[in-house]
Amino acid sequence: MASLVKATSNVLRWEKLPFLSSPKTRHSGTLPNKASLALSASASTDTAIPIMVNTCTGKMGKAVIKAADSAGLHVVPVSFCTDKESGKTIQVCGKEIMVHGPSERESVLASVFQEYSNLIVVDYTVPATVNDNAELYCKVGVPFVMGTTGGDRDQLYKTVEESKVFAVISPQMGKQVVAFLAAMEIMADQFPGAFSGYSLQVTESHQASKLDTSGTAKAVASCFQKLGVSFDMDQIQMIRDSKQQIETVGVPEEHLAGHAFHLYHLASPDETVSFEFQHNVCGRSIYAEGTVDAVLFLAKKLKSKAEKRIYNMIDVLRDGNMR
Repeated sequence: MASLVKATSNVLRWEKLPFLSSPKTRHSGTLPNKASLALSASASTDTAIPIMVNTCTGKMGKAVIKAADSAGLHVVPVSFCTDKESGKTIQVCGKEIMVHGPSERESVLASVFQEYSNLIVVDYTVPATVNDNAELYCKVGVPFVMGTTGGDRDQLYKTVEESKVFAVISPQMGKQVVAFLAAMEIMADQFPGAFSGYSLQVTESHQASKLDTSGTAKAVASCFQKLGVSFDMDQIQMIRDSKQQIETVGVPEEHLAGHAFHLYHLASPDETVSFEFQHNVCGRSIYAEGTVDAVLFLAKKLKSKAEKRIYNMIDVLRDGNMR
Protein backbone atom coordinates (compact mmCIF):
# COMPACT_ATOMS: atom_id res chain seq x y z
CA MET A 1 0.00 0.00 0.00
CA ALA A 2 1.11 3.54 -0.60
CA SER A 3 2.04 5.58 2.42
CA LEU A 4 -0.24 8.20 3.93
CA VAL A 5 2.10 10.94 2.75
CA LYS A 6 3.84 10.05 -0.48
CA ALA A 7 5.91 12.31 -2.67
CA THR A 8 5.41 11.76 -6.40
CA SER A 9 7.35 14.34 -8.43
CA ASN A 10 6.02 17.67 -7.15
CA VAL A 11 2.78 16.17 -5.84
CA LEU A 12 2.25 15.30 -2.19
CA ARG A 13 -0.33 12.56 -2.03
CA TRP A 14 -2.41 11.42 0.90
CA GLU A 15 -4.05 8.22 -0.17
CA LYS A 16 -4.42 4.67 0.85
CA LEU A 17 -6.08 3.32 -2.28
CA PRO A 18 -3.58 4.52 -3.90
CA PHE A 19 -8.41 27.20 -9.43
CA LEU A 20 -8.08 26.78 -12.71
CA SER A 21 -5.74 25.45 -15.36
CA SER A 22 -3.61 27.88 -17.29
CA PRO A 23 -4.29 28.50 -20.04
CA LYS A 24 -7.96 28.11 -19.12
CA THR A 25 -10.08 25.91 -21.34
CA ARG A 26 -13.52 27.23 -22.12
CA HIS A 27 -16.38 25.15 -23.41
CA SER A 28 -19.63 26.36 -24.84
CA GLY A 29 -22.85 25.34 -23.19
CA THR A 30 -26.21 26.77 -22.35
CA LEU A 31 -28.05 26.42 -19.07
CA PRO A 32 -31.82 26.23 -18.92
CA ASN A 33 -33.26 29.74 -18.80
CA LYS A 34 -34.15 29.71 -15.09
CA ALA A 35 -30.67 28.60 -14.05
CA SER A 36 -29.01 31.03 -16.44
CA LEU A 37 -30.99 33.94 -15.04
CA ALA A 38 -30.22 32.89 -11.47
CA LEU A 39 -26.51 32.75 -12.22
CA SER A 40 -26.47 36.06 -14.09
CA ALA A 41 -28.40 37.83 -11.36
CA SER A 42 -25.74 37.10 -8.79
CA ALA A 43 -22.52 36.76 -10.81
CA SER A 44 -21.90 40.48 -11.16
CA THR A 45 -22.63 41.39 -7.55
CA ASP A 46 -21.37 38.47 -5.47
CA THR A 47 -17.66 38.70 -4.58
CA ALA A 48 -17.62 35.60 -2.34
CA ILE A 49 -15.93 32.42 -3.54
CA PRO A 50 -18.48 30.56 -5.67
CA ILE A 51 -18.76 26.81 -5.14
CA MET A 52 -20.80 24.16 -6.91
CA VAL A 53 -21.65 21.20 -4.70
CA ASN A 54 -22.16 17.80 -6.34
CA THR A 55 -24.38 16.25 -5.23
CA CYS A 56 -26.63 18.66 -3.35
CA THR A 57 -29.26 16.03 -2.62
CA GLY A 58 -27.00 13.82 -0.50
CA LYS A 59 -26.53 14.27 3.24
CA MET A 60 -22.87 15.17 2.83
CA GLY A 61 -23.62 17.65 0.07
CA LYS A 62 -26.26 19.34 2.20
CA ALA A 63 -23.85 19.54 5.15
CA VAL A 64 -21.23 21.20 2.94
CA ILE A 65 -23.75 23.72 1.63
CA LYS A 66 -24.73 24.61 5.18
CA ALA A 67 -21.10 25.05 6.26
CA ALA A 68 -20.25 27.01 3.11
CA ASP A 69 -23.20 29.33 3.57
CA SER A 70 -22.20 29.98 7.19
CA ALA A 71 -18.66 30.76 6.07
CA GLY A 72 -19.86 33.33 3.54
CA LEU A 73 -19.15 31.32 0.39
CA HIS A 74 -21.56 31.63 -2.52
CA VAL A 75 -23.27 28.35 -3.39
CA VAL A 76 -24.25 28.50 -7.06
CA PRO A 77 -27.81 27.30 -7.71
CA VAL A 78 -26.80 24.29 -9.80
CA SER A 79 -25.76 20.72 -8.98
CA PHE A 80 -25.23 17.32 -10.60
CA CYS A 81 -27.16 14.32 -9.36
CA THR A 82 -28.64 11.13 -10.76
CA ASP A 83 -31.02 10.76 -13.69
CA LYS A 84 -33.79 10.03 -11.21
CA GLU A 85 -33.30 13.43 -9.55
CA SER A 86 -32.68 15.40 -12.73
CA GLY A 87 -35.01 18.34 -13.29
CA LYS A 88 -35.83 18.84 -9.64
CA THR A 89 -35.30 22.01 -7.66
CA ILE A 90 -33.89 21.31 -4.20
CA GLN A 91 -34.24 23.61 -1.21
CA VAL A 92 -31.06 23.73 0.91
CA CYS A 93 -30.41 26.43 3.51
CA GLY A 94 -33.13 28.56 1.97
CA LYS A 95 -31.51 28.28 -1.46
CA GLU A 96 -33.09 26.83 -4.59
CA ILE A 97 -30.67 24.56 -6.44
CA MET A 98 -31.47 23.13 -9.85
CA VAL A 99 -30.49 19.50 -10.29
CA HIS A 100 -29.10 18.15 -13.56
CA GLY A 101 -28.54 14.57 -14.65
CA PRO A 102 -25.38 12.97 -16.10
CA SER A 103 -26.21 13.78 -19.74
CA GLU A 104 -26.19 17.54 -19.02
CA ARG A 105 -23.03 17.66 -16.94
CA GLU A 106 -20.54 19.09 -19.41
CA SER A 107 -22.71 21.82 -20.93
CA VAL A 108 -24.02 22.88 -17.51
CA LEU A 109 -20.59 22.94 -15.87
CA ALA A 110 -19.10 24.90 -18.78
CA SER A 111 -21.88 27.50 -18.53
CA VAL A 112 -21.50 27.87 -14.77
CA PHE A 113 -17.73 28.22 -15.17
CA GLN A 114 -18.30 30.90 -17.79
CA GLU A 115 -20.42 32.85 -15.30
CA TYR A 116 -17.98 32.31 -12.42
CA SER A 117 -14.35 32.29 -13.53
CA ASN A 118 -13.21 31.60 -9.94
CA LEU A 119 -15.58 28.67 -9.43
CA ILE A 120 -14.54 25.71 -7.25
CA VAL A 121 -16.45 22.43 -7.47
CA VAL A 122 -16.96 20.23 -4.41
CA ASP A 123 -17.52 16.55 -5.14
CA TYR A 124 -19.36 14.26 -2.71
CA THR A 125 -20.92 11.76 -5.07
CA VAL A 126 -20.38 7.97 -5.16
CA PRO A 127 -17.25 5.84 -5.73
CA ALA A 128 -18.42 4.69 -9.17
CA THR A 129 -18.40 8.27 -10.54
CA VAL A 130 -15.10 9.50 -9.09
CA ASN A 131 -13.04 9.07 -12.25
CA ASP A 132 -15.70 10.25 -14.69
CA ASN A 133 -16.33 13.36 -12.61
CA ALA A 134 -12.63 14.15 -12.30
CA GLU A 135 -12.20 13.78 -16.06
CA LEU A 136 -15.07 16.21 -16.60
CA TYR A 137 -13.70 18.81 -14.19
CA CYS A 138 -10.30 18.56 -15.83
CA LYS A 139 -11.73 18.74 -19.34
CA VAL A 140 -13.63 21.95 -18.54
CA GLY A 141 -10.66 23.26 -16.54
CA VAL A 142 -12.45 23.92 -13.26
CA PRO A 143 -10.62 23.39 -9.93
CA PHE A 144 -12.23 21.01 -7.46
CA VAL A 145 -12.23 19.51 -3.99
CA MET A 146 -12.74 15.74 -4.14
CA GLY A 147 -14.08 14.26 -0.91
CA THR A 148 -15.59 11.17 -2.51
CA THR A 149 -13.82 7.91 -1.70
CA GLY A 150 -13.23 4.95 -3.99
CA GLY A 151 -12.69 4.80 -7.70
CA ASP A 152 -9.32 4.22 -9.36
CA ARG A 153 -7.17 6.55 -7.27
CA ASP A 154 -4.03 6.16 -9.39
CA GLN A 155 -6.02 7.07 -12.50
CA LEU A 156 -7.58 9.97 -10.61
CA TYR A 157 -4.18 11.48 -9.88
CA LYS A 158 -2.95 10.80 -13.41
CA THR A 159 -5.95 12.62 -14.87
CA VAL A 160 -5.44 15.68 -12.67
CA GLU A 161 -1.66 15.78 -13.12
CA GLU A 162 -1.98 15.71 -16.90
CA SER A 163 -4.68 18.41 -16.94
CA LYS A 164 -2.78 20.79 -14.63
CA VAL A 165 -6.05 21.67 -12.89
CA PHE A 166 -5.84 22.72 -9.22
CA ALA A 167 -7.41 20.25 -6.80
CA VAL A 168 -7.60 19.12 -3.20
CA ILE A 169 -8.08 15.35 -3.16
CA SER A 170 -8.63 13.57 0.12
CA PRO A 171 -10.69 10.57 1.22
CA GLN A 172 -10.78 12.10 4.70
CA MET A 173 -11.82 15.73 5.17
CA GLY A 174 -12.06 15.79 8.97
CA LYS A 175 -9.17 17.99 10.06
CA GLN A 176 -8.66 16.40 13.47
CA VAL A 177 -8.78 12.89 12.02
CA VAL A 178 -6.23 13.91 9.39
CA ALA A 179 -3.95 15.23 12.13
CA PHE A 180 -4.24 11.87 13.91
CA LEU A 181 -3.42 10.03 10.69
CA ALA A 182 -0.39 12.24 10.11
CA ALA A 183 0.84 11.47 13.63
CA MET A 184 0.41 7.75 12.94
CA GLU A 185 2.46 8.08 9.77
CA ILE A 186 5.23 9.87 11.64
CA MET A 187 5.31 7.10 14.25
CA ALA A 188 5.45 4.46 11.53
CA ASP A 189 8.32 6.22 9.78
CA GLN A 190 10.28 6.84 12.99
CA PHE A 191 9.78 3.44 14.63
CA PRO A 192 9.40 0.78 11.94
CA GLY A 193 8.87 -2.68 13.37
CA ALA A 194 7.94 -1.44 16.84
CA PHE A 195 4.87 -3.72 16.85
CA SER A 196 6.46 -6.72 15.13
CA GLY A 197 4.58 -9.90 15.92
CA TYR A 198 1.50 -8.11 17.20
CA SER A 199 -1.92 -9.03 15.84
CA LEU A 200 -4.37 -6.37 14.67
CA GLN A 201 -8.14 -6.21 14.54
CA VAL A 202 -9.79 -3.31 12.71
CA THR A 203 -13.49 -2.54 12.88
CA GLU A 204 -15.17 0.35 11.09
CA SER A 205 -18.84 1.30 11.22
CA HIS A 206 -20.48 3.77 8.84
CA GLN A 207 -23.98 4.52 7.62
CA ALA A 208 -25.45 1.84 5.39
CA SER A 209 -25.15 4.07 2.32
CA LYS A 210 -21.34 3.91 2.46
CA LEU A 211 -20.57 1.04 0.12
CA ASP A 212 -16.78 0.86 0.27
CA THR A 213 -14.34 0.12 3.08
CA SER A 214 -13.22 3.21 4.99
CA GLY A 215 -10.14 4.82 3.48
CA THR A 216 -9.26 6.08 6.95
CA ALA A 217 -9.27 2.54 8.35
CA LYS A 218 -6.98 1.45 5.52
CA ALA A 219 -4.66 4.37 6.19
CA VAL A 220 -4.28 3.52 9.87
CA ALA A 221 -3.88 -0.19 9.11
CA SER A 222 -1.13 0.66 6.63
CA CYS A 223 0.74 2.51 9.37
CA PHE A 224 0.54 -0.54 11.61
CA GLN A 225 1.88 -2.65 8.75
CA LYS A 226 4.93 -0.39 8.70
CA LEU A 227 5.19 -0.83 12.44
CA GLY A 228 5.62 -4.55 11.91
CA VAL A 229 2.07 -5.90 12.12
CA SER A 230 1.10 -8.58 9.61
CA PHE A 231 -2.32 -7.53 8.35
CA ASP A 232 -4.36 -7.89 5.19
CA MET A 233 -6.76 -5.08 4.29
CA ASP A 234 -9.43 -7.66 3.56
CA GLN A 235 -9.50 -8.36 7.31
CA ILE A 236 -11.05 -4.96 8.05
CA GLN A 237 -14.52 -5.60 9.45
CA MET A 238 -17.17 -3.38 7.87
CA ILE A 239 -20.30 -2.96 9.97
CA ARG A 240 -23.37 -1.62 8.20
CA ASP A 241 -26.16 -3.42 10.09
CA SER A 242 -28.05 -0.94 12.25
CA LYS A 243 -28.82 -3.40 15.06
CA GLN A 244 -25.17 -4.39 15.37
CA GLN A 245 -24.12 -0.74 15.21
CA ILE A 246 -26.34 0.12 18.17
CA GLU A 247 -25.81 -2.97 20.32
CA THR A 248 -22.16 -3.81 19.59
CA VAL A 249 -20.47 -0.65 18.34
CA GLY A 250 -22.41 1.81 20.50
CA VAL A 251 -23.56 4.17 17.77
CA PRO A 252 -26.35 6.47 18.99
CA GLU A 253 -29.55 5.62 17.15
CA GLU A 254 -30.02 9.20 15.99
CA HIS A 255 -26.68 9.02 14.15
CA LEU A 256 -27.15 5.73 12.32
CA ALA A 257 -27.60 7.67 9.08
CA GLY A 258 -24.33 9.56 9.53
CA HIS A 259 -21.38 8.34 11.60
CA ALA A 260 -17.83 6.98 11.43
CA PHE A 261 -16.70 4.75 14.30
CA HIS A 262 -13.25 3.13 14.11
CA LEU A 263 -11.56 0.73 16.52
CA TYR A 264 -8.01 -0.66 16.20
CA HIS A 265 -7.03 -3.39 18.66
CA LEU A 266 -3.45 -4.70 18.89
CA ALA A 267 -2.29 -7.65 20.97
CA SER A 268 1.19 -9.01 21.65
CA PRO A 269 2.01 -12.59 20.57
CA ASP A 270 1.44 -13.92 24.11
CA GLU A 271 -1.57 -11.59 24.60
CA THR A 272 -0.08 -10.05 27.75
CA VAL A 273 -0.02 -6.57 26.16
CA SER A 274 -2.74 -4.83 24.21
CA PHE A 275 -3.31 -1.40 22.69
CA GLU A 276 -6.52 0.18 21.47
CA PHE A 277 -6.97 3.25 19.28
CA GLN A 278 -10.46 4.59 18.70
CA HIS A 279 -11.97 7.59 16.97
CA ASN A 280 -15.71 8.11 16.67
CA VAL A 281 -17.54 10.74 14.66
CA CYS A 282 -21.29 11.43 14.82
CA GLY A 283 -22.80 13.51 12.07
CA ARG A 284 -21.03 15.18 9.15
CA SER A 285 -20.10 18.65 10.40
CA ILE A 286 -16.43 17.72 10.91
CA TYR A 287 -16.12 16.82 7.22
CA ALA A 288 -18.17 19.77 6.00
CA GLU A 289 -16.05 22.27 7.94
CA GLY A 290 -12.88 20.65 6.65
CA THR A 291 -14.22 20.85 3.12
CA VAL A 292 -14.85 24.58 3.46
CA ASP A 293 -11.29 25.02 4.73
CA ALA A 294 -10.07 23.09 1.68
CA VAL A 295 -12.04 25.40 -0.62
CA LEU A 296 -10.59 28.51 1.03
CA PHE A 297 -7.10 26.99 0.87
CA LEU A 298 -7.48 26.15 -2.83
CA ALA A 299 -8.79 29.62 -3.63
CA LYS A 300 -5.67 31.09 -2.03
CA LYS A 301 -3.40 28.82 -4.07
CA LEU A 302 -5.23 29.82 -7.23
CA LYS A 303 -4.86 33.49 -6.44
CA SER A 304 -1.14 33.12 -5.79
CA LYS A 305 -0.73 30.99 -8.95
CA ALA A 306 1.12 28.37 -6.94
CA GLU A 307 3.43 26.03 -8.81
CA LYS A 308 2.04 22.97 -7.06
CA ARG A 309 -1.49 22.11 -8.17
CA ILE A 310 -2.59 18.92 -6.40
CA TYR A 311 -3.06 19.05 -2.64
CA ASN A 312 -4.51 17.03 0.22
CA MET A 313 -5.85 17.78 3.69
CA ILE A 314 -2.38 17.55 5.22
CA ASP A 315 -1.44 20.50 3.01
CA VAL A 316 -4.51 22.34 4.31
CA LEU A 317 -3.51 21.59 7.91
CA ARG A 318 0.06 22.70 7.33
CA ASP A 319 -1.14 25.97 5.85
CA GLY A 320 -2.33 26.87 9.34
CA ASN A 321 -5.14 29.23 8.34
CA MET A 322 -8.13 27.10 9.28
CA ARG A 323 -11.13 28.75 10.84
